[in-house]
Amino acid sequence: MFKRILIANRGEIACRIIKTARRMGIETVAVYSDADKDALHVEMADTAIPIGPPEAAKSYLVIDKIIAACKASGAEAVHPGYGFLSEREAFANALKAAGLVFIGPNTKAIAAMGDKIESKKTAAAAKVSTVPGHLGVIEDDNEAMVIADQIGYPVMIKASAGGGGKGMRIAHSKAEVAEGFARARSEAKSSFGDDRVFIEKFITDPRHIEIQVLGDKHGNVIHLGERECSIQRRNQKVVEEAPSPLLDAATRKKMGEQAIALAKAVGYDSAGTVEFVAGQDKSFYFLEMNTRLQVEHPVTELVTGIDLVEQMIRSAAGEKLSIKQSDVKLSGWAVETRVYAEDPYRNFLPSTGRLTRYRPPQERSADGVTVRNDTGVTEGGEISLYYDPMIAKLVTHAPKREQAIEAQADALDAFVIDGIRHNIPFLSALMAHPRWRAGKLSTGFIAEEFPDGFQPHAPEGERAEVLAAVAAAIDHVLGERKRQISGQMNGRSVTRESQRAVWLGVHEHRLEVKRENGTIEVRFPGKAKARHLLSDWKPGDPIWTGTIDRQPVAVQVRSLPNGFALAYRGAETKAYVYTEREAGYARLMPVKQAADTGKHVLCPMPGLVVSIAVKEGQEVKAGETVAVVEAMKMENVLRAEIDGVVKKINAKPGDSLAVDAVILEFA
Repeated sequence: MFKRILIANRGEIACRIIKTARRMGIETVAVYSDADKDALHVEMADTAIPIGPPEAAKSYLVIDKIIAACKASGAEAVHPGYGFLSEREAFANALKAAGLVFIGPNTKAIAAMGDKIESKKTAAAAKVSTVPGHLGVIEDDNEAMVIADQIGYPVMIKASAGGGGKGMRIAHSKAEVAEGFARARSEAKSSFGDDRVFIEKFITDPRHIEIQVLGDKHGNVIHLGERECSIQRRNQKVVEEAPSPLLDAATRKKMGEQAIALAKAVGYDSAGTVEFVAGQDKSFYFLEMNTRLQVEHPVTELVTGIDLVEQMIRSAAGEKLSIKQSDVKLSGWAVETRVYAEDPYRNFLPSTGRLTRYRPPQERSADGVTVRNDTGVTEGGEISLYYDPMIAKLVTHAPKREQAIEAQADALDAFVIDGIRHNIPFLSALMAHPRWRAGKLSTGFIAEEFPDGFQPHAPEGERAEVLAAVAAAIDHVLGERKRQISGQMNGRSVTRESQRAVWLGVHEHRLEVKRENGTIEVRFPGKAKARHLLSDWKPGDPIWTGTIDRQPVAVQVRSLPNGFALAYRGAETKAYVYTEREAGYARLMPVKQAADTGKHVLCPMPGLVVSIAVKEGQEVKAGETVAVVEAMKMENVLRAEIDGVVKKINAKPGDSLAVDAVILEFA
């Protein structure tokens, strides 16, 4: 077994690998760019070596720098994680030439499967069902449009060397093919250094299901069941689970057998994933094989009890698989959500900045429920625009799917992040969505259920009642504290002021609140029973944790002038608690109107200007492209929202802009 390994990656996956290596008694070496000098993976590793500027192309993607770091540290093997160099045949060959071991599959398998075009040819030869498409390299947008017409719309444009949703576009017309082809090539070039793309038929109402395979260098290959990854946005997975609510035992067996057949065809000898697109009728077609560890591997680990990183290391060291196919049993259900640094209320655009507060839920395993948080950041760390925006992967496991979902919802409520925008409100809303809970999924789920994007909404029904009750309880505790400080009534409540008006945004909820034997009692007009709240919350705590009518509840709390910002089950609201007299005045206050920015094109997120598509004085129609901004390896096309004439352009290609910076103005 290896004594020391180097992790050629960063963030949560580097930390994840370090944890397993540490448990196995293996020393670890981290590499880091200038942007990551204070990162968690650097702190966790036994040794850390700098490798250059923040840009991945000048640091994490430079093979010579990784090899030099191995030699300087005495590392015997390299784990690439996912992304970056993980599926580069040239990287594995360079390590071998330097006398180092690549913790991943052999170069034959990488060459056959790492190229999305060649992998489909290999899959077809192995009698694996494949999606109809054009498997040749496409030279320009004209050829792309001809091919798309022949295949029939909609089509998927994909980077040959791609992964993680980068360099991928869905097109429903010639015009969308032309624009999507250019964007896909550009993203593929910047993300993978390879601008080749191909086109295949896009299956309508599809589900994304993948099979985890595991092989060794002695010809043994098994599969570890499936993961459902259909909840996607911009072709990027957002929520994953294992097993899939679609599959039955017979379909699982067929998919597993095909995955093993493909893996054996290329002599696969590590952890890898065979991805399929599945129809609602359980038909399935091969998409691609990822010759690396997947982001969503924790759900498989939790339902099988198998540490995939450990198996990769043991296989690379030449050990035989100690697990047979008959040993693999799926136990319970696991759900993973990807916590991203992005603003769900601004079309999920990336958010950068410093984590002024980062308090993930406590990892635990009790009462049949496991909570796991794979992360690569700490409080005070900075989210930069140079890398993927993922902050953490929150995973829950329970005996049944409904229990795993409920545990996930509870954990999200207890996940506190301040300093940047993040997608936890959206993830929380997903966990409560009836269609998600019913398992009626497709890769179009988010687009179909949130056609206008995810918008903040006023809490209603039970959620509103919970938030109003918690707001009243918090206000009551603050009132008691003030009276204790000033010596009024020995800290006891004032009976005539028990009537309260709680405003959640612009919606008013009237109620009565008092404390009885340590429990705060909240009574809503017209309700037969009062709500009983028990908590040890104190001022300054970021989460109100306690019970309401003996049911556990966690509500995030942030102070505001004269009120609080509350978040619960995907709903975020400003809460103000008034006495009857104060409420009378509040009702007379005018509602503040938002400023009109219709004549400005604003930068929706911190990023770099890639191009400006218009000139001053040019007439522009609503919907036309005016600029392209890049952030976190994704290009974002900005379009005019109104017809108009460009009055002034305030930015140029190469500029680094802050969120809401004015790019151009219309007359």
